[in-house]
Amino acid sequence: MTEDVRARSFRAPAWLEELVRTTPPPIPWRDVVRFAVTVPAPLTLAVIVSGGVEPGPVLGAGVFGTTGALAATLAPQPGPLRDQLRRIAAAITFGGIGLVAGQYATGGGWLPVVVIALLSVVAALISAVNAALSLGALQLLVYTALASGLVTPLPGIAELAFFLAGAAWATLTTLIQARTEAQDPDRTSVAVVFTRIAELLDAIGTPRAEESRRALTTALNAAYDRVIRSRSRSAGRSKELSELAGVLNAAAPLVEGAVAAARAEDPADPEDVAAVHELAAALRDDRELGEDRPAALDTGSPARRAVRHGVRLVWNVVGDPEERAGAATSSVVPDRRTRLRELIDRTLASGESRAFAVRLALCMSIAEIARQYLPIQRPYWVLLTVAIVLKPDFGSVFTRAVQRGAGTLIGVLLGSALLAVLPRDAWVLAAMALAAGLLPWARGANFGLFSVFQTPVIILLLDLTVPSGPGLVGARLTDTLIGCAIVLVFGYLLWPQTWRAPLDEALRDAAVALDAFVEAAFTGSDAERRRARRRNYRALTELQTQLQRRLAEPPPISNRAAAWWPVIVQLERTSDAVTEAVIARRGGEPAPDLAQVAVLRRAIRRLEQDVQAHSAPDDAEILADGVLAPVAREVDAARRLVRENAPGRRDR
Repeated sequence: MTEDVRARSFRAPAWLEELVRTTPPPIPWRDVVRFAVTVPAPLTLAVIVSGGVEPGPVLGAGVFGTTGALAATLAPQPGPLRDQLRRIAAAITFGGIGLVAGQYATGGGWLPVVVIALLSVVAALISAVNAALSLGALQLLVYTALASGLVTPLPGIAELAFFLAGAAWATLTTLIQARTEAQDPDRTSVAVVFTRIAELLDAIGTPRAEESRRALTTALNAAYDRVIRSRSRSAGRSKELSELAGVLNAAAPLVEGAVAAARAEDPADPEDVAAVHELAAALRDDRELGEDRPAALDTGSPARRAVRHGVRLVWNVVGDPEERAGAATSSVVPDRRTRLRELIDRTLASGESRAFAVRLALCMSIAEIARQYLPIQRPYWVLLTVAIVLKPDFGSVFTRAVQRGAGTLIGVLLGSALLAVLPRDAWVLAAMALAAGLLPWARGANFGLFSVFQTPVIILLLDLTVPSGPGLVGARLTDTLIGCAIVLVFGYLLWPQTWRAPLDEALRDAAVALDAFVEAAFTGSDAERRRARRRNYRALTELQTQLQRRLAEPPPISNRAAAWWPVIVQLERTSDAVTEAVIARRGGEPAPDLAQVAVLRRAIRRLEQDVQAHSAPDDAEILADGVLAPVAREVDAARRLVRENAPGRRDR
């Protein structure tokens, strides 16, 4: 047996590789400095005022100030300042509520259990609304757990006041950093779309083409989300945001041409690739375009002519602000009733949200009972561990539990070791600053590494208030293991749906979106086709996301999910074939027979039924000619793959 064969024989399973994979992130130096300075600053001030690390009201004020600074410092993610401030507001608001609610979760009896359970239900439901509230939900549980067991000489109102003061300090440092970063994330997100178009054009005919096309879809979705959201909520920059929305809308023919050229493996003209790169640079740097717009192209393949037409159209729009404003399609802001209905759909009406609420409430309630009855040194640490491990969102429970659990265990060892060897003086503050500075770098890798450095910060902070005696390391490890065990048993193993790969719903949504795309492509207006295409590729992106989550689970979930991969690829090929047919029509091909379009749409709707009914495969083919023939072949292939990969057949 050769070395290569032996290496393949002993290769770890895919789910385990996904579990331990760490993406080496770049070091965000500005964030590193901000974290290292901001987080320990309130505690440092308290130590200076009190003349040392001495338990008392001043040190308690520093601890709660640093707690607020930590919450507000961790909240922002890279993006528009308004989004960063929204996340900070959610973290501060719900963290403060947790500090107050935690006062009612102390002592014994059923009242603390009921309080923890109700707060867990609220946290799970609001986490389904958006990312900012998901963060706020986590802070609600974390600070409720801390307040339930952390005793200081300060009254409750003073604790909350110092928490808010620390959060305000962290918000100020975030604003200072944002003020010194001139890059506009809204404009950058639009520029990235054109960078991805150029990369796709450059990758035509190479193995990178498929990956480049997916990257373009992701960038386009992200740009539309950012610009439309900013445009609907910001009055101060409405003109600029309207122009950016116009650029995105004008880019639709170029995107379609690039996708069609990639599918046909028709290499792009180098002049077009260079022109798209120049468009990206002009948008990113907010500068004027040159005069050398590519000339009109009257010869060549339909795909190449479509790319050139798209380049020229976008060039006109980017070069003229009036064209940009005119190209923008006004975003319809939903009324209050619509927003309320959407909110209910995501929370109370969502089966997934309700199930997670029950799961989270069960785990937190069991942790609260353990806090009351188990003889452990820091009882609130079990609640804290469960809240951090079972973070209120809808990612992979198994992966997050193992990664965060393992990271927390390592962090406990690290933090406890630091407390054991460091004197209770400025060295503790230095260690806290170092661990805090590593957080923004670790956050770019995975949950586990982030927990490795987050846990020591919390341990160093809490043990300054209530010094620990001998056996600190063993006690922390025991508490953490209890919390992780509660999550893995009561939050994962006991729930049957966690052992399945429920991709059927996402596949059905993708099939429905594909049907709407076909209808708009051959019977709708340009604007309707553009919206349908975006919805279709967004559904495919969501399907990819759901698949990636399931691949990170252990067998049999990952095995069942992996079997759907060819189906997803085929659905993407079918969508690209529809785009290619649209380009062919623009190039002079006859319009398809509407009767054949109806047959094709019925086949796509049957694809959705096949997913739901797990039908047996058959050899029936869709008969179509002209521009519909390639689409029909791809739909046939998709139906066969769906039926061959139906769970009912794979499990037999």
